[in-house]
Amino acid sequence: MKFYISILLLMFTSKSFFAQNDSFSKEIFVSKTKDSLRYRLLTPDKVEKGKKYPLVLFLHGAGERGTDNESQLRNGGTLFSNPSNREKFPSFVLFPQCPPDFYWPIDKRPAEGFMDKNPFEKNAPISTQLKLVDELLTNFIKNNPIDENRIYIMGLSMGGMGTFDFVCRFPNRFAAAIPICGGVNTSWLKEFRGKTKFRIYHGDIDSVVSIEFSREAYKALKESGNDVEYIEFYGVGHNSWLPAFNMPDFLPWLYQIKK
Repeated sequence: MKFYISILLLMFTSKSFFAQNDSFSKEIFVSKTKDSLRYRLLTPDKVEKGKKYPLVLFLHGAGERGTDNESQLRNGGTLFSNPSNREKFPSFVLFPQCPPDFYWPIDKRPAEGFMDKNPFEKNAPISTQLKLVDELLTNFIKNNPIDENRIYIMGLSMGGMGTFDFVCRFPNRFAAAIPICGGVNTSWLKEFRGKTKFRIYHGDIDSVVSIEFSREAYKALKESGNDVEYIEFYGVGHNSWLPAFNMPDFLPWLYQIKK
């Protein structure tokens, strides 16, 4: 009986997940150099003429890489597509998908991983995939009713790293950034003078991405006079996005911020 109930719950949860994620249209962006980037797009339920809306860019983790244009919604998709949040926070939301053999902030994952030495180079050129995301974002803002004072970025794990990287390269583009269990070369943050407000999340027993990356990022931003909060989850491993998404003020904090 317990097994039967579990199967029913799994079926119900799966149907709910796919139903909500159907709210995201499937899109493909083609760059000037004819490179393509798959992404999912959520639009406001009703787009009123003459009104401008916030835009959220969400960068997924390494486990959601692929070419199916589905997996990137696994963590975070329903946060934006559930009816209550769509009503409270009408906005455009972009979920690009990184291909299997690439990484958001760097073109290849370092062999030593992300638990010891910080592998991020300050002067490295923008990665292949973030360059595509930049073109997508620029094009999307140009062709849609976007409030440019309310453009936000967030990401988890590999996407948290990409969030830091992207904000550092474009310091006046984003009103707010939420890097979750990410990392960055802190030299960038010590020199950061952009308008972006940061809220950083990490679990204190993360065994995939060192928590020291987020602690050091917070310290660097704080010392350089930036507006930053750091929330550390006690007893939480790599999936710190789960308690982060469940915080009552997660989305309200984001959407209240303007440049």
